[in-house]
Amino acid sequence: MTHVAAARVFGVTRHTVDAWVKKRRKGGAKTLCARRRGRPPGQRLDYKQRQRVIRTILGRYPEQLRLPCCLWTRAAVGEVVERFYGIKLSVWTVGRYLADWGFTPQKPLRRAYEQNPEAVYRWLKDEYPAIRRAARRVGAEIHWIDQMGLRSDYQAGRSYGLKGVTPVIPGTGQRFGCSLMSSITNLGSLRFMVYRKKFNGKLFIEFLRRLTRDVHRPVYAIADQHKVHTSAKVEDWLRQHAQQIRLFFLPTYSPELNPDEMVNNDVKSEVLGRNRPRNAKELVRKVRSSLQSRQKRPSYVRKYFKERTVSYAAA
Repeated sequence: MTHVAAARVFGVTRHTVDAWVKKRRKGGAKTLCARRRGRPPGQRLDYKQRQRVIRTILGRYPEQLRLPCCLWTRAAVGEVVERFYGIKLSVWTVGRYLADWGFTPQKPLRRAYEQNPEAVYRWLKDEYPAIRRAARRVGAEIHWIDQMGLRSDYQAGRSYGLKGVTPVIPGTGQRFGCSLMSSITNLGSLRFMVYRKKFNGKLFIEFLRRLTRDVHRPVYAIADQHKVHTSAKVEDWLRQHAQQIRLFFLPTYSPELNPDEMVNNDVKSEVLGRNRPRNAKELVRKVRSSLQSRQKRPSYVRKYFKERTVSYAAA
């Protein structure tokens, strides 16, 4: 039978028949046996290997393994697998593994190298629980305090556009800004001060004075270790008003432990991410409006304490 006739009988092209004949001449009839197509069944990593890779992702950073990146990408995980076991996986296979293990792509939190894990552990296990117990004994209200600066050139959020054509958002070329100081409680209370002055001890004391005036019981305030918060001027004022307010400090380089950071991020995204104030006066007005709307919704403020890193402060 000619190759053309065979192609007609089997419903294939003549070139396919030519390839069959070449295979048989080279390797015998066994080379024509049908084989399973597609991805090989089963996983290429056994249970112990998978567990080791998972522990590596959860317990270490890529830089600690001297990988040329700082994020756990599919390529980075694939390089770890190849380094540990000599198995080379495609990024798609690594992606399937990660999905099976419960990993999803997320925007990571930024954590400073200078943070002391032992200090964070003491804060979560000993120091804050002691503050909470002391506040309950005297009937004090715990307030979380933080400051934030806002600038007109801040960019947040995304906008749809044609593929390959970056969207253009009109905005002022002028640079201006303002600052925000706020405090929140896990009961949903929010107090704030918007200012354009330089942050110093006098301004911080004014905020604390307003706080003690509005809250008709002792205040236990928690803030970071900013140099203004620990200044001699603030310490002197606190000693004179020890019956009204006490100030406690978070571990250094640990902003993720402060629930008030959630307020800052929320306001910044709403005021500057979705809008474009034309001048400083409009910026201040929008910041105040955003915060006033949250003041009227205590349930909204309480949701900030549901974030995983600050959920310890919800009780």
